[in-house]
Amino acid sequence: MKYNFTSGAELLEKCNEFNMTMSQICIEREAELLGVTKEEVRERMAVSLQIMKAATEKAVEEDIKSMGGLIGGEAKKLTKYRTSSRSVCGELMNKAMVAAMGTMEVNASMGLIVAAPTAGSCGILPGAVVTIGKEYGFSDEEMIDALFAASAIGVIITRNATVSGAEGGCQAETGAAAAMASAGVVEMMGGSVEQAVHAASHCLQNVMGLVCDPIAGLVEAPCQGRNAIGVANALISAELCLAGILNIIPFDETVAAMYKVGKTLPMELRETALGGVAATCTGCSLTTKIFG
Repeated sequence: MKYNFTSGAELLEKCNEFNMTMSQICIEREAELLGVTKEEVRERMAVSLQIMKAATEKAVEEDIKSMGGLIGGEAKKLTKYRTSSRSVCGELMNKAMVAAMGTMEVNASMGLIVAAPTAGSCGILPGAVVTIGKEYGFSDEEMIDALFAASAIGVIITRNATVSGAEGGCQAETGAAAAMASAGVVEMMGGSVEQAVHAASHCLQNVMGLVCDPIAGLVEAPCQGRNAIGVANALISAELCLAGILNIIPFDETVAAMYKVGKTLPMELRETALGGVAATCTGCSLTTKIFG
């Protein structure tokens, strides 16, 4: 395949060879793989963007309660705090957190979300891209490009490592989602392909070793809070690289390191709900309360 890539190094090479952005290369690759036009590829992503937008807004506009009852109403609380008090993190970060946590509320109540790359990390990509898009007046087409740039990073991580919490811990889920989101934001803000790839490296390294310990085995807590951390990770990493602060470890080496670390995590810390906060006295009591 002319536009295929299997690593960050190859992605950079392709972008330089064809003088294309990360999103353009990803669109070409997708069209080649599916045997469809680039317009059809963009139309499919446009559907995903609209689902993401709706999910970021639903929890602020409606009263939502998760299936397990562990989360619900957090997006509204954050919004109220931002509009009535002095935000510690600033308005932009608060809005991104609202979008990320609200999307997780929609997910946990069996609403419609885009699992990009997983349901457990579904708030991070829309939290970053949709929030930045709204804040700076980017068009839907520009946000779609950002999602394709993010997809390029997701392709590499899923091919060479994992995005599964059961296989690699939460570092693989929220870390990969943050890496994808950060790359998308960098491209949307006019950064280079190199800066986008380095931002992804920052994100993975920032949460290296993060365990997956869902209380009662549900994708609710501490997952929702980690989506808020994930969107912050994405925006911080994008800011670093846009300022010219690149990572000293290449992206491909970082992905390999993340995968190795994930494989060395004990089974109890990989989505089994047998370790971490899931195994605390309170975590166990909540499990009993939910399931009897």
